[in-house]
Amino acid sequence: MAQEERQQAIERELTMSRAMVEAIAHEMRAHDEVFYMGEDVADYGGIFDSTEGLLSEFGHDRVMDIPISETAYLGAAVGAAQHGMRPIAELMFVDFFGVAMDQIYNQMAKNTYMSGGAVNVPMVLTAAVGGTYNDAAQHSQTLYGTFAHMPGMKVVVPSTAYDAKGLMHNAIRDDDPVVYMFHKRLMGIGWMPAPDGPKTPVPEEDYTIPFGSADVKREGGDVTVVTLGLHVHRALEAAERLAEDGIDTEVIDLRTLVPLDTETVRESVAKTGRLVVVDEDYRSFGVTGEIVARVAEGSLSDLEAVERVAVPDVPIPYARPMEGKVIPGVEDIETAVRNVDSK
Repeated sequence: MAQEERQQAIERELTMSRAMVEAIAHEMRAHDEVFYMGEDVADYGGIFDSTEGLLSEFGHDRVMDIPISETAYLGAAVGAAQHGMRPIAELMFVDFFGVAMDQIYNQMAKNTYMSGGAVNVPMVLTAAVGGTYNDAAQHSQTLYGTFAHMPGMKVVVPSTAYDAKGLMHNAIRDDDPVVYMFHKRLMGIGWMPAPDGPKTPVPEEDYTIPFGSADVKREGGDVTVVTLGLHVHRALEAAERLAEDGIDTEVIDLRTLVPLDTETVRESVAKTGRLVVVDEDYRSFGVTGEIVARVAEGSLSDLEAVERVAVPDVPIPYARPMEGKVIPGVEDIETAVRNVDSK
């Protein structure tokens, strides 16, 4: 391939949904043990385009529409994984995890430990997360912390197409259960426009992004903003606004919660002295508190000021103005950064 053709291949841009599907298709071609199951993932292609095109290549034996019973199919996925398969099971909305809480919390997360290592559970649980499109309290949550809290599962949250592909390859190949949480607003589907940023150049060849490796999306020396998912892009927009007033903001995309790259966060706070943690999950007992605690435990003397920006402890409202009030926006991040920068 000529140099120009290689450069074009590297610089082609994909939406996050296409990048995810590309990684899944690669792994399905390479390994017969990989299959996908969920509601509306075959004929429909996933309501967030999470499986678009897979059915035509792999057929219904490996891309399975299943009855609406999360308890049944997540239990089946755990069993298949323990017997040598590598299933990918999709929760259409992460909010539905409660229907299959026993299968997730007590089987998927614990069976390797409970069996003394006699079985592995190499499965990926994909789940759509997030609000911003008025789907009310049972379809709009971002429950990162719910899964990160339970030992035994790795938790992955991509924010760009490049990361989505690399993290998906790594998730499918991992011998432990992985919860792969994609934000609906970032997928690049026609009826839910994505912000600028998640559509990125993506190499055609396969590659992995190691778990537990945060990405510094923007370097800065005044304030550290730590976030993930949709709010990486909102933080970057806020950082550009703040730069006009001379506030130099560093933005860190965690990419994975389990394992968590605490060291990158601490190194940044050692440089800036000021920390803002932004999350679309609930404020209490969640990701924002955990990040602040880890910084305080290891680098308290570096920390001069801190703020948390998260969803207040209320159900996500249906009404658009009310939803906009509870889900953090660019202005909320900007205000928090200004507050800590002034201290």
